[in-house]
Amino acid sequence: MINIAIMGYGVVGSGVAEVCRVNKETISQRTGQEINIKKILDVRAFPGDPYQDRITRHADDIFTDPEISIVVETIGGTGIALQLSRQALLAGKHMVTSNKELVAAHGPELMALAAERRLSYMYEASVGGGIPIVRPLHKCLSANVIEHITGILNGTTNYILTRMEQEGIRFDQALTEAQKQGYAEQNPTADLDGLDAGRKLAILGSIALGEYIDSNLIHTEGITTITPTDLLYAQHLQMKLKLIGRYQLLPDHRVDLIVAPMLISRKHPVAAADDVFNAIMVNGNALGEAMFYGRGAGKLPTASAVVADVIECALHLDRLPHQRIWRITDREIVRPHADCPVRALLRLHECVPGAQIREAFDAFGARPVEARLASEQAWLVGTDQKLTEGQLEDLLRPFAESLVSRLRLFH
Repeated sequence: MINIAIMGYGVVGSGVAEVCRVNKETISQRTGQEINIKKILDVRAFPGDPYQDRITRHADDIFTDPEISIVVETIGGTGIALQLSRQALLAGKHMVTSNKELVAAHGPELMALAAERRLSYMYEASVGGGIPIVRPLHKCLSANVIEHITGILNGTTNYILTRMEQEGIRFDQALTEAQKQGYAEQNPTADLDGLDAGRKLAILGSIALGEYIDSNLIHTEGITTITPTDLLYAQHLQMKLKLIGRYQLLPDHRVDLIVAPMLISRKHPVAAADDVFNAIMVNGNALGEAMFYGRGAGKLPTASAVVADVIECALHLDRLPHQRIWRITDREIVRPHADCPVRALLRLHECVPGAQIREAFDAFGARPVEARLASEQAWLVGTDQKLTEGQLEDLLRPFAESLVSRLRLFH
């Protein structure tokens, strides 16, 4: 028997317990031993819960128990979760987490601490919910140089954009619907502003590069300013509007990283992911393209990935599973956002003379979009000639009062 503990008995933590209980026989067959949840750390009581007798409010009940080999952290955040994760590793416990904020901010420290003590620090569920992506990058694709990662990394925003597109409703209406369905938190700021997707992209990029990428270095934009008219332009251009996270390896071994709403061709495989589904495309120099698709959030999908890590730990209690520890270097890893190439759809008030726009963007191949929506005009820029984010900002300055919106084109 292998004893584990769960720290945090919320949505994901209770999902882990449920998967362990419902799939008990299957898990035992795959590990060769029973996985037993011995302790659950939470400040709340759970009367009537199948594991109510295993709830403790004292973390030391876990750390000082020599029979507990693996600790699952599903608390979330970087406060108490970081403190308890450090304590668990120092107490000689293998760690499994679903906490993308913790991994993105403190992954190198916790991985190094685990490695020093010959312990595992597993975080498959931190990206993509139940979609297997972390382990494939570590193992299946380890013979490749990862050149591109493109993904829809947040189910909440994807659901909102899907409802706006299909129903023609406003952002606030779609958000309310998402909250009623349980797809959005009561405080969904991290999702809506792109921070959640940025953390996940930083984790994927760090694995791909083997060097730590601080999520604060990723240019991040959210979807709060998206309007139904933006979605109409997407339809006119035979595109979809998605919150895209993109990683690109440059010839000088720096990377371009961005999370932002982008217009992407309907023919692109990633564009097929609607509602709460995530899609991640990875391009390796030997393999080419590989696609990962599935539910990117939710109680049981996320718990599925957590328990898979528990099984992996159980199979390697005396032998570490293969994982790359992210190096921390002094070199410039992320290319400055202003130097990154961009293609964009510009929506401007109709009063702006077209000749003025052509003159400003002539060197970058400005082309009008004949959609005639909402008494305004729209232009595509950067599609024929290279245009950088910094140049676009400079060129848009004279049009600040007449600019309705700017949407990037995925390329």
